[in-house]
Amino acid sequence: MAQRGPEPVPGEEAGPERGPAVGGVGLQGANRELFQEDDDRCTDYGSHDKSGSILGRHVLDRNALFPDSFQTNHLLFYDRFKAYQDYILADCKPSEVKEFTAEYLEKVLEPSGWQAIWRTNVFEVLVEVVDVEYSALKAVVRLSEPFLCDSDVSTFTLECMQELLELKEHQLPLQELWVVFDESGEFDQTALAVEHVRFFYQHIWRSWDEEDEDDFDYFVRCVEPRLRLHYDILEDRVPSGLIADYHSLLSQCEVLYRKFLNVRNGLSSSDSDSEAENVSMVEGLKLYDEIEHLKQKLKLIENPLLRYVFGYQKHTGLQAKGSRPLGTKITHVVSSTIMANLLQSLLRDKLCPESCDEELEIQFHSDPLTAVNACYEGDTVIICPGRYIIEGMFCITDSIELEGYGLPDDIVIEKRGKGDNFVDCTGANIRISSLKLVQHDGVEGILSVHHGKTTLENCVLQCETTGVTVRTSAELLMKNSDLYGAKGAGVEIYPGSTCTLQGNGIHHCKEGILIKDFLDDHYDMAKITMVNNVIHNNEGYGVVLVKPTVSSDVKDIAAKTSEGNIQTIQSSDETDNVEDLGPEELHECATDELELHGRAEIFEQTEGNYEIANELAATSVKKSQMHKKRLSKLGITQADDNIMSQEIFVSIMGNQFKRNGKGSFGTFLY
Repeated sequence: MAQRGPEPVPGEEAGPERGPAVGGVGLQGANRELFQEDDDRCTDYGSHDKSGSILGRHVLDRNALFPDSFQTNHLLFYDRFKAYQDYILADCKPSEVKEFTAEYLEKVLEPSGWQAIWRTNVFEVLVEVVDVEYSALKAVVRLSEPFLCDSDVSTFTLECMQELLELKEHQLPLQELWVVFDESGEFDQTALAVEHVRFFYQHIWRSWDEEDEDDFDYFVRCVEPRLRLHYDILEDRVPSGLIADYHSLLSQCEVLYRKFLNVRNGLSSSDSDSEAENVSMVEGLKLYDEIEHLKQKLKLIENPLLRYVFGYQKHTGLQAKGSRPLGTKITHVVSSTIMANLLQSLLRDKLCPESCDEELEIQFHSDPLTAVNACYEGDTVIICPGRYIIEGMFCITDSIELEGYGLPDDIVIEKRGKGDNFVDCTGANIRISSLKLVQHDGVEGILSVHHGKTTLENCVLQCETTGVTVRTSAELLMKNSDLYGAKGAGVEIYPGSTCTLQGNGIHHCKEGILIKDFLDDHYDMAKITMVNNVIHNNEGYGVVLVKPTVSSDVKDIAAKTSEGNIQTIQSSDETDNVEDLGPEELHECATDELELHGRAEIFEQTEGNYEIANELAATSVKKSQMHKKRLSKLGITQADDNIMSQEIFVSIMGNQFKRNGKGSFGTFLY
């Protein structure tokens, strides 16, 4: 039997970081100030001794005849977390959730004497609670006097309501009741308890949860991640598309689960071994598999770590405009003000080059977003020095060139306002150069390459969430750029993509580079080139490889096959280390000890090249083995190893890894 939460002992003190709480539940805003005046009041779990309610009042707008209710729907994440963890669910199993909730209600819920507003999608009616069926999580009610009902349908008379209550045996689910406000404070705990039950069954509980095995802690496995997701959504930390996907998956799973229950109930009520029953059994198994598949997708979204690791792969879906009808190409000049000397420099350097035989058509814009939205295939956008504040997002769907006229630090594009994306690239050949992008309040990365090839050169990227993302089948060439500040990875590389990183600085991110490998997906390994990058001062690893766990036989084959692939890389790194020291530096070393120290320091900075190449080569072989197994299941017993081999990288050399919190390279297994 799971261990229940603590008994509601008056005078029990909260921990130093819990903050004020009533019934183990803190309040927010102005209500917290009331608690700070009296430590004794804030530590009582049960009814407090001081008179007066410490909860807010919710004033109804529509019907002045209705009494006000308690304001309980604005609790913070911490308030709900502690309530469910410490007082309601503790370490219960899925099958024990209702039992634990009933026991909690018995301790804090007033059994009678309080009024509530019964709310449905159709009407609101004032009722009085005369008893509570704790085990059923229902209240026994009667209509209050005088009769108060608010509905858009005039047919809900007193007689209709009495008849409806009789059909329900005067028992209503607690989550449909909103406790009427009482200034005495006597029903504060009742209002909070009803709120916790309502929130739990609206946002946390799933109808299929009780089907899960009882071998895990329900709070840890389900309640905490779902609660965090709910508040991440409220605080705009989750992409809007992912939120839509999550709700869609929930709806699909609910529909399939109801069908599954109908099929299962039909089988249990039938004793015959007919052909129809066999068909129903097959249908039930198929539904069960579909439900499990959807549940796994839901868990990936609910778990904050997996949500970050696997990411969100959808984009705006805008179509490319293509070329203009007459095939003309326009140069767009962006500047807040045009001075004479700036115009002369532009004419000399960009707008009237000597090699240009055709006359250029030029358009002027005051902000870069307008200029990009006006582009067609082959256009060029030249951004003059200045600081540009934009509210929307860049959706670059055509092959255009976006370049700054000057140094990156002098040409700053800053995104303000909450939003999913900053720059989305889907064009066949996009080039962005000499710009500084600054992201604020972002939900997704600063730049995402979904399709085609994007070249990023001589840019500065000040990130907010993740940095640059290279999606499946897309290509990124990033040269001589500086990226920092990402709360996720500086660069995320998806399977099936091509990513070339040359001479960049990637620093002060959670992870430097995140390489994603999904063996269960039919994607080739990413083709990665990393040359002469400096990856430093990241919180975690310089480079992280995300990969699934595989069977031991595949591991053994991969280890043997990858040995030969690594030898050349290792020798190349060792040669680079000696060459980096140079003969003059070695000659100046006064002692062998100083010489060894110098070698060790350089080796520490560059050893990640060999380690990354080793792991990626081994992963490439594992991918090949999985592919061979799939072909074998399809009846293809022979495969061309040259065709099957996955070139995971072109070159990994000359990179330096300095002061990364967990080291130069690590793996994340799922």
